[in-house]
This record gives sequence, C-alpha cells and structure tokens, in this order.
Amino acid sequence: MQTKENQKKTKGGDLAVCPHAKKCGGCQYQGISYEEQLKKKQKQEEKLLGRFGKVKPIKGMENPYHYRNKVHAVFDRDRKGNIISGTYEAKSHRVVPIESCMIEDEKSQEIIRTIRGMLKSFKIKTYDEDTGYGLLRHVLVRRGFETNEIMVVLVVSSPVFPSKNNFVKALRKEHPEISTVVLNINDKRTSMVLGEREIVIYGKGFIRDRLCGCSFRISPKSFYQVNPVQTEILYKEAVRLAGLTGKERVIDAYCGIGTIGMVASKQAKEVIGIELNKDAVRDARINARENKITNISFYENDAGVFMESMAAQGETADVVFMDPPRAGSDEKFLSSVVTLDPKRIVYISCNPETLARDLKYLVKKGYKVREIQPVDMFGFTEHVETVVLMSKVKE
Repeated sequence: MQTKENQKKTKGGDLAVCPHAKKCGGCQYQGISYEEQLKKKQKQEEKLLGRFGKVKPIKGMENPYHYRNKVHAVFDRDRKGNIISGTYEAKSHRVVPIESCMIEDEKSQEIIRTIRGMLKSFKIKTYDEDTGYGLLRHVLVRRGFETNEIMVVLVVSSPVFPSKNNFVKALRKEHPEISTVVLNINDKRTSMVLGEREIVIYGKGFIRDRLCGCSFRISPKSFYQVNPVQTEILYKEAVRLAGLTGKERVIDAYCGIGTIGMVASKQAKEVIGIELNKDAVRDARINARENKITNISFYENDAGVFMESMAAQGETADVVFMDPPRAGSDEKFLSSVVTLDPKRIVYISCNPETLARDLKYLVKKGYKVREIQPVDMFGFTEHVETVVLMSKVKE
C-alpha cells in the first residue's frame, strides 16, 4: 500500500510514487501519470512499427496498480545482519529491501513479509551468494486471479528444510488461503532463480486459474502471464485477428501451458501446441483434458524443428500463433514458419524492437502486416505487448 508520505503531485497528475524506484529500477515510468505512460508507449510503437502499417490505439488498464499476480523476492542480510527481502538493484546483485510494491499483488507481498518474519524463530539462514552458505535463496508467490488459489515456492540450496511441517503450519495460520507450498532445490552457484528438483510439502504442488473461459493448471516453473485482466484482452485480440471459422489447422508455437491454443481451439478444427519446457507440456496436456478439449495436441519439442519436420512431410497449417520471449525469434525459426506456408501469422510480442526485426524478415518472405494492436500489460514500466496479424500476399 502507498501512504500519503510517498505520494507526490507530478506534472502528469496525482499518482503514487514508489520510495524504492531509484534503486529498484523495475518501474521506469515512475512520476508519470498513467495517461502519459500510454502516450509514450503509443509513440514508441509507432516509431518502431509504423513503417509496417497503422498502429491502433493502445489498450490500457482500468487500474494500473497491484496487477502482477506473480511476486518474486530475493532474500539476504544487510550490513547489520538483519534479514531483508526484495529485488536486485538494477544491473547488480545487491538486494534492495522492499516493504511494498505498487504493481505487485498485495496478498502475495503480505505472505513474503510473514515468511521473512518467521526465519529467525525457525533458525533458517538466508543464502549468501559469495560464500554459498545458507538455505533460503528466493520466495516466489503466485495467486490465481479468478480462483484466489495461492502457491508459495521456497527456493532453497538444500532439500533439508528444518521443521518444514511446523513452518508450513505457522505460515498457513497467518495465511489460511495458501493452497500449496513447494520447495524448489537450487544448489548451484548460479544467477538462475529456480532449480530442477521440486518437493511438494503442502497441497498439490500447483494452483489453477481461469482465463477466457478455460481453466489452467499452473506449476512453479510454468509460464503464465502476470497480468490476468490484460491477458484476457490480449488473447481475445489474438484469436479475433486469426479469423478462425472452425475449419483451420492452427499451430501454437512457444505454447507454454497451452493458453492461446486452448482459447483458439473453440473456433478451430485442430490445434497443435509446441513447447520445449517439459513441465509446461505436462500442464498443457492436463489442462486440455480437464477442459474436455479434444481437438488440441501438445508436443515437447523445439517449435522450429517441429515445423520444419511437418513441412518436410508435406504438411501445412492455416494459422500460426507465435509468442516468443523478449529476444524474439531467430531466422531459423522464422524460416520454419514460412516453410509451413500458413495463410495467416499472429505474432504476440513483448518487445517491439525484436518484433520490428522479425516482421522485416517475414515481409521479405511474402507476408504483409494487416493489423498492429498494442496492449499495455505492464503499467509503470516501459514494456508493452503487441499483437500483429500478417497474411500471405497473394501471388
């Protein structure tokens, strides 16, 4: 929660200004009204993507506060030896202690503060990156927006967690709405947050949430968009742009836990989801089964390799959905999309710079940009999602 002490009048109007902004670096648009933020993002989109066609007005949020349903805190000690939790300072591995964040889910932040307060009485030491000693490295909290189910992931350097049952009992006494608690074992000297091994110490080891009329199972390592309200808008736009009539064969590349593919499956003949993360593929298959969706199948593979193999066997697709990471796609992947010869490509991007690069390649290969729709998923940050429709130019 923001208090009167850390609220300021700015040129853009009245808005909360975070006391951690300068050191944290997570919110680049602090001190700017939300209306002005949207204008800046629109301008950025037009500058980078305007050469491909008209950029439609950005779809902003009704409420740009506390929208992140996934909260990650790194644990450490300050110079006086006090336990602190927060985020890494921009471009460093120094921890900025954070009591409250204006864009993160409030209940998740409460849980992290409770865990921090419990460590001393349970004699749990925080992990020291320099020496490699200590147990607790990070805490990850995810909350289902519609279901309110909460998952707590304790990232630890060893599977030996003292009095773990009593720890969970004490934590759930304060927060009975916690649905599951998972130990994630990360025993490597690495900057990666999550390790490979997991031990469920309470509940089922996953939570569920609902999106666009479908129920989704979310595991600790599954990718799931952090802003559920805007994600629904984004996915509905993507499916609308695909122009599905019930006759199409659809590829969902980088499919994660199957969100876009499952939403599209209601209006398609067949959907094929491709994903490299085995945990996500497992969740995707379970999600399809639990939602009684029978016209979708998921494959654990590199999407580019899989599509090349399909093309080599003479197979085609009508529509390809692609939702790559911030680095965008590489030419090998884009080449495999083109080889499959889809009529339409729906590209969902979280980085307009790499999007512009990839669109340029696809235009050279005979596709034309038909629509560009930005959606603001990340208020107070410079990031913006964009969904683009491309279609094959008739020869």
